[in-house]
Amino acid sequence: MIGFLSRLFKRGEPVFTDARPRDAAGIAAIHAASFQRGWGEEEIYGLLIEKSVVAHRATSGGKLIGFILSRRAAGEAEILSVAIAPSWRGRKMARPLLDLHLRHLAGLGTRAVFLEVGAHNAPATRLYRRAGFREIGKRQGYYEGGATALVMRRDLS
Repeated sequence: MIGFLSRLFKRGEPVFTDARPRDAAGIAAIHAASFQRGWGEEEIYGLLIEKSVVAHRATSGGKLIGFILSRRAAGEAEILSVAIAPSWRGRKMARPLLDLHLRHLAGLGTRAVFLEVGAHNAPATRLYRRAGFREIGKRQGYYEGGATALVMRRDLS
């Protein structure tokens, strides 16, 4: 019984790797649990097969627990989405996933990375600021319900 309980509660160290099209269902599930309008599996799959999209995932014990997706064009990238599964939030998973992603983008020759984040989303804005992003603009009423989006940028070169 003790062995069963220790396996049940044991969570291995997360592993950060490239995301693949076969991850679409898991990414869609995390996205749906994280955002007001979750992207479906087909939408995610379509992104994952695009040559311009860079995607990474976090797994633990073979289970998908987080992801990040960006689209590259003309030496720049836009982070499309980042999410950590609800049961894994607050465990400092997002920062190493973001750092890996940014290093990979830099290695591909990306000079600048952009993103939009809800001004009300304090954990995400804190994550991005600590990772070197700076606010370069605002989009009033950008999200459903009229919420403001912050436009942020980080130079990689």
